[in-house]
Amino acid sequence: MEVDVVVVGGGAMGSAAAWQLARRGRSVVLLEQFEQGHHIGASHGATRNFNMAYAEADYLDLVTEAKDLWGELEGETGTQLLDLVGLVNHGNVRRLREVRSSHAARGIESHFIPAAEAAERWRGMNFRSDVLVVPGSGRVRAADALLALRQAAEAHGARFDYSTPVRDIRVDGDRAVVVIDSGEITARRVVVTAGAWTGKLLGNRVTLPELVVTQEQPAHFTPLDDSLAWPSFNHNPDPDDPRDAYWYSPVYGMLTPGEGVKAGWHGVGPVTDPDARSFTPEPVQLEALVRYVREWLPGVDAESAVPISCTYTSTANEDFVLDRFGPVVVGAGFSGHGFKFTPAIGRVLADLSDGGGAPARFTARR
Repeated sequence: MEVDVVVVGGGAMGSAAAWQLARRGRSVVLLEQFEQGHHIGASHGATRNFNMAYAEADYLDLVTEAKDLWGELEGETGTQLLDLVGLVNHGNVRRLREVRSSHAARGIESHFIPAAEAAERWRGMNFRSDVLVVPGSGRVRAADALLALRQAAEAHGARFDYSTPVRDIRVDGDRAVVVIDSGEITARRVVVTAGAWTGKLLGNRVTLPELVVTQEQPAHFTPLDDSLAWPSFNHNPDPDDPRDAYWYSPVYGMLTPGEGVKAGWHGVGPVTDPDARSFTPEPVQLEALVRYVREWLPGVDAESAVPISCTYTSTANEDFVLDRFGPVVVGAGFSGHGFKFTPAIGRVLADLSDGGGAPARFTARR
């Protein structure tokens, strides 16, 4: 078989790349090693934060584009994907002032409110310092987004093959050969969005920043009052306050309708092999998360934690990797804050496949 592009990895980024490429008229086959809707990687689950609270220009460019593209995907599929319930950011006010300054320069709506006002508005949460509110943020319906991306890609002619592991990728001149159990597929480009399996699949074929795979364990907590309003939230520890010394990292969270309020540490789980995960929560980190929830989220039952197991694949500075090496395009290192950018990442990967570039911040050889 011969096609324009093979996409390896059917999570959020691979599905978005397939959509963007197919809508440009490219012939696309997406290969995913697991079944549709599996819970083994990083793209499963019902919700993710849609968070525009960045200060860096490259990220603000991407998230602004992503918001527009989520809207286009909603229009193509008739599926609601964004719930703009607002986002609150608190702790480390110095960093939040940088974010607010960048927003003001770009005309992105955000504003500070005092902690007491925030606590009155969102009674399920506690606040210690000024809160940066971003009304145009909220949450992405992640599971629905995966289905919508596939629907839109297939409507433009893409083919999605699940339970189809890739055994090898060979470069043959300006083309690539993808080896699967049933044979070989030759393509002008191969887009690798394999998440935690990126390093295993590519080996030494390309030179990437180190990709560290960790097993993370956010949890859902049962709300005590269903009438409470829940924005999405990010909470950074105050580096000058000893009361935050037990924190492992910043905390993120959002309401997941039907499952509870999700909260989790960010990127501090144990390093793992994605093919040999325990799926078992690390008890000390979980105990610290329950303590955080007890102190900061009075609107939920802190003892009701239902842990979730997922993988992060991260670079040292948490920047993404978006680059091309001959006929091989790589998208990696998204974990922890990538999902919100999904459709814009798909556009960048499609550009790379078509011979274009990516922002210098995200190239492997920066």
